[in-house]
Amino acid sequence: MLLRKNKIIIFLFFVFFSNKLASQDIKITNLNNYIEGLRGFSATFIQESENIINEGQLFIGNNRVRVEYYNPSKILIILDENKAMYYNYDLDEVEFFNPKNTTAWYFFEIFKNKQFLDKSKISSENKNIIISKSGVNGDIDYSLNIYFEEVPMVLRKIELITGGENFIISLGNHNYNEIF
Repeated sequence: MLLRKNKIIIFLFFVFFSNKLASQDIKITNLNNYIEGLRGFSATFIQESENIINEGQLFIGNNRVRVEYYNPSKILIILDENKAMYYNYDLDEVEFFNPKNTTAWYFFEIFKNKQFLDKSKISSENKNIIISKSGVNGDIDYSLNIYFEEVPMVLRKIELITGGENFIISLGNHNYNEIF
């Protein structure tokens, strides 16, 4: 009789655990679909890093991510998979670089790499979904948290810790029909 009860408990535990994993996989799939659908998307943002506040606008096109900073300096960054451009309007200075070993890589990966969020940890808190991912880019550890409002699903915040730097980007004024 005891053996039968233990088998039932183990079975119920397995079913519960399997359902929880399947539910997380479905949420990751839904979040991936949401992010993949962000073509022709723009949002204003406030970025905090090293106690410096920057304001600007983020644009996501078919193949590129464009970031325009307005305050405190006017700067333009355009990213694609293998190259990026940085333009400082105040200094009239252009720099081309490989985004793979910079913080820009993470943002391109979030919005353009369909598998980037796979195997991420997912949690819910105060009607928000939080995706957490950590790993190594090059030889630098990183920790990433992406916050979504659950209903309706809206990307609200990205936190990145890498190389001793902490970036927090809060998004607002979402436009899903931006024309580039």
